[in-house]
Amino acid sequence: MHKVVLLRHGESIWNRDNIFTGWVDVGLSKRGEEQSKEAGRLLREEGFVFDMAFTSVLSRASQTLKLTLAEMGLQDIIQEQSWRLNERHYGALQGINKREAVARFGEGQVKIWRRSYYVRPPAMETENGVAASVERPLTESLEDTVKRILPYWRDTILPALKAGKKVLVVAHGSTLRAIVKELNQLSAQQVEALDIPKAIPLVYELDNNLKPAKHYYLGDHQKIEQAIKAVAEEIKPLIA
Repeated sequence: MHKVVLLRHGESIWNRDNIFTGWVDVGLSKRGEEQSKEAGRLLREEGFVFDMAFTSVLSRASQTLKLTLAEMGLQDIIQEQSWRLNERHYGALQGINKREAVARFGEGQVKIWRRSYYVRPPAMETENGVAASVERPLTESLEDTVKRILPYWRDTILPALKAGKKVLVVAHGSTLRAIVKELNQLSAQQVEALDIPKAIPLVYELDNNLKPAKHYYLGDHQKIEQAIKAVAEEIKPLIA
């Protein structure tokens, strides 16, 4: 039996302010720091240890990993960063408050941009004057994100698991949804409805063929349900 733990980063400054973030590199809020430490304490108390950890190149994920491992006393394990684990690129929506976007474009349109598997948000013209490339997109659909992540999952993370390594992956909402889609073989419609809460460890137990035998979140069930609901309600307009 193999185990991999998926962990979404703690609350970032822009999560706190309900802003589309994507590839913009913002750090954790104070709450996010505490959430990351709590994830580490929970993993330690449940007896988890890791040989390797994978994360994105964005600060909110790498900070979460650092704080989580410190709580577990595992600062010295192998850690690898990759742009392939970065959050989905939200194009021209990046930097816009989600509820302001709803007021400007309508809840239906924003929901399509945010949740649709196939539809990309409006693209940025350039990013810091650099034209689009594979490693520097100007917008992405969730489908694009899945295609970006799967080579790294299959060629780097799965071989580590197959070799018997105990693996932690700290990444982002959309990138972890992409991994869960692959693990659970979800349809586009199923992954559109999937929400992953911040800083709550999601454990996958895999069989010898690296297929899921069981998966579950660690922690209080009611707290987990509230955290998932909070993700789903991020674009609900304010009531006057």
